[in-house]
Amino acid sequence: VFADVLRRYLEYQGNRVRQIMNITDVGHLTSDADEGEDKIEKAARESKKDPWQIAEFYMNAFFEDVDKLNIRKPEKYPRATEHVPEMIAIIQKLMDKGIAYFSNNCVYYDLSEFPDYGRLSGNTLEQLQAGKRIEVNPDKRGPFDFALWISDPKHIMQWDSPWGRGYPGWHIECSAMSMKYLGETLDIHTGGEDNIFPHHDCEIAQSEGATGKRFVNYWMHTRFLLVDGQKMSKSLGNFYTLRDLLEKGYDAMAIRYVLMSTNYHMPMNFTLPGIEAAKHSIQRLKDFKLRLESATGDGENPEAAKALAKGQAGFEAGMDDDLNVSAALGALFDMVHELNRIELTRSDAQKALGLLARFDSVLGVLEEKQPAILDAEVERLIQDREAARKRRDFAQADKIRQDLKARGIVLEDTPKGVRWKRM
Repeated sequence: VFADVLRRYLEYQGNRVRQIMNITDVGHLTSDADEGEDKIEKAARESKKDPWQIAEFYMNAFFEDVDKLNIRKPEKYPRATEHVPEMIAIIQKLMDKGIAYFSNNCVYYDLSEFPDYGRLSGNTLEQLQAGKRIEVNPDKRGPFDFALWISDPKHIMQWDSPWGRGYPGWHIECSAMSMKYLGETLDIHTGGEDNIFPHHDCEIAQSEGATGKRFVNYWMHTRFLLVDGQKMSKSLGNFYTLRDLLEKGYDAMAIRYVLMSTNYHMPMNFTLPGIEAAKHSIQRLKDFKLRLESATGDGENPEAAKALAKGQAGFEAGMDDDLNVSAALGALFDMVHELNRIELTRSDAQKALGLLARFDSVLGVLEEKQPAILDAEVERLIQDREAARKRRDFAQADKIRQDLKARGIVLEDTPKGVRWKRM
């Protein structure tokens, strides 16, 4: 969600954004070092399926979740298994430069050839050597050298290479795919704080070692997600997937709102009451939008123009402050409060609707997820519901109410008849 909001705001400011999101469907080991199993193969063994089926299953589940959270698709989702030739080409470059070496059917990156290693995380080679003890691998020249190409006869997913059959290391995959589609220097690279070391440090080393150019201009890392103030864990009973939450009846846009509303520099404390609060916040915006759509009257109210200008300035100041979404939201709701206090003309309302749409092009919580239901269809369904109530078919009447609610229409029974509004 963070990367989506970042992209949306860059586009809001008039930038053309080319975004890719890598899918590492091979070579991602259970350890950040060069030990452990490939995570895909581990899941394949446990489920008695082949690794390609496992990768496809989780990739499709991810795409479904992305759609539900209204995350815009990047230009491309490159898959590691489809870019092995590009990885081999980079490894060969590093070999030709003497930065990588072949040992016992594997290829390793020689960190002694990249003295700038660790500039991102602060874990320089000198500090690592002084402060950490790791098991010595006789195949490596240095204990912290990392694998670029791995030979393992037991590994199911393998490709031919100049160094024999094998598969790529996790770090080289991201460099190869990123540089193929975005060039040798990326403007922005996002990720979680757990990726900084060793993954992003290794990406920098191998990319800059191969090209001689700066790999990334700006790194942006999100902090860990906490649930009820604790690390998310199945043993603590606070482990949620998006599907779990949706099945419990929580709204996807409210979940998106929660996930984007904490500054990415800070750990996010995710709570179920927080989702409910987010739902109410979104409803405030929808009610405000409904009021704007029903505004009448001619002319313009100068107080409205002031509130709109102040709201836009505050929203953009918050977003310009290193993507401080909470400050931007504060400015938005201050604007809503101000505009709700004054009489708005049709012209004022149209300007406010335009600005609200611009803000939501960044926030993405008010966008229609399906074609809007037509007024005539709403009226027809209300008549069907009334007919069901008259024949005492309350189950059918309730079903129509729930179906309308699912499509964003709320019914209110009054002494004068049924009123309805869009959520």
